[in-house]
Amino acid sequence: MTLKNRYIKHRAKIFILFMILVVNMVQAQNEKIVFSPHWIPQAQFAGYYVALDQGFYKEAGLDVEIIHPSSEISSLDFLKTGKAQIVSSFLMDGIKLRLTGLPVINIGQLSQHSALMMVAKKKSGITTIEQLEGKKMGIWSSGFDDILYAFMKEKAINMEVVPILNTINLFLMDGIDALTVMNFNEYDQIINSGINEDELNKFYFANYGYDIPEDGLYCLEETYINKKESLKKFVLATLKGWEYAGNNKEYTIDLVVAQMKKAHLSNNKAHQKWMLDRVLELISPGYKEVQKGELLKYDFEHALDLINLNSGNNKIELTIEEFYRNSVKQ
Repeated sequence: MTLKNRYIKHRAKIFILFMILVVNMVQAQNEKIVFSPHWIPQAQFAGYYVALDQGFYKEAGLDVEIIHPSSEISSLDFLKTGKAQIVSSFLMDGIKLRLTGLPVINIGQLSQHSALMMVAKKKSGITTIEQLEGKKMGIWSSGFDDILYAFMKEKAINMEVVPILNTINLFLMDGIDALTVMNFNEYDQIINSGINEDELNKFYFANYGYDIPEDGLYCLEETYINKKESLKKFVLATLKGWEYAGNNKEYTIDLVVAQMKKAHLSNNKAHQKWMLDRVLELISPGYKEVQKGELLKYDFEHALDLINLNSGNNKIELTIEEFYRNSVKQ
């Protein structure tokens, strides 16, 4: 090897070491954020995967790690123990957690509408909500009962509530008369199980005055005080991720499926595409006069009213100013 070649090789090594040092310095400067969606990997959380994969969080100066809960532990448990600084959860679950005394706050409302609905087979003869009286209603074991119980009280409809663990099989086998489902998830599972849409009667809770938004972002007040700007950057980068997901659906579905395979989960591209399309509809404000990512005061107060209705105790007071910090406004 000539002296010139040795010199070039030496310069190359120095350059590589310098670039490694620069990358490490940049990563060290980025704010570390651990985020947990409230369920296992699926297209419901596509915007977060996209924001991470496309480098939107990194561009915002954030070093984001996404961890998922399980059936044994929830994202809110991660928040309580400090395992995650930001989590997603339903609006009503966030409010209820705040009412227990934990200083949790909403820093971004991703969904603006309710995806919750009831379905019954037409052969059951249930064509109106009044005909649900005395029927067996399947409901998922956690996180979905608030609106149903408020609905039953306000409409004076008594149903036998049957807890459902993790499948739609009881509904398919006529073990129950109706089932509460998310239009982006279990509903699609039903129509992919041999039941045509025209064989079902659908009752959207939103059509009966219960258009309560669901997926929102939460942190503790202490975290907000110490990381206010970083949290704002996270919310804005996440919204950017969702926008990119909506404009690049094929890439997004491939990314979601890769996340599911990484978690050793069965996957179906058609179902994940259905889910992505429906979730994007939920994120859009539609008729509501609110920006994407913001929590509407009426929605917060309506959710709190339903929680109070279900509690049966003295009215619980909580203001939106105590519960919500707008991280969307520049």
